[in-house]
Amino acid sequence: MNNNREIVDHLRDRIPAFECKPGCHDCCGPVTTSSEEMSRLPVKSDAEHDAALNEFNCVHLGPNGCTVYDERPLICRLFGTTPNMPCPNSCRPQEMIDIKVENQIHHFIKNTRQVLV
Repeated sequence: MNNNREIVDHLRDRIPAFECKPGCHDCCGPVTTSSEEMSRLPVKSDAEHDAALNEFNCVHLGPNGCTVYDERPLICRLFGTTPNMPCPNSCRPQEMIDIKVENQIHHFIKNTRQVLV
């Protein structure tokens, strides 16, 4: 893998999916993400960011949940797939994420410039 785009795509493919509880957005607080992942998200105004932060929400949280679900950052995808970040509603995939993949995600996050979503 030669660039962050390929790395993000590779890691996303290795995160197990699961069904969330309808209406839940417990994992939708302010998060940071890589510049690569941020470039895939719609641009929000400073006022939208301020309003979301005042509510301790993600700027991409809409009335029906995540408005950027297909492009959500790695940290959002990781939530609920590992015992280190459990879902408070006990939702989870049949098989939790492989610890090596989880470590690769944390390594990527640690070693890339992170910006507030």
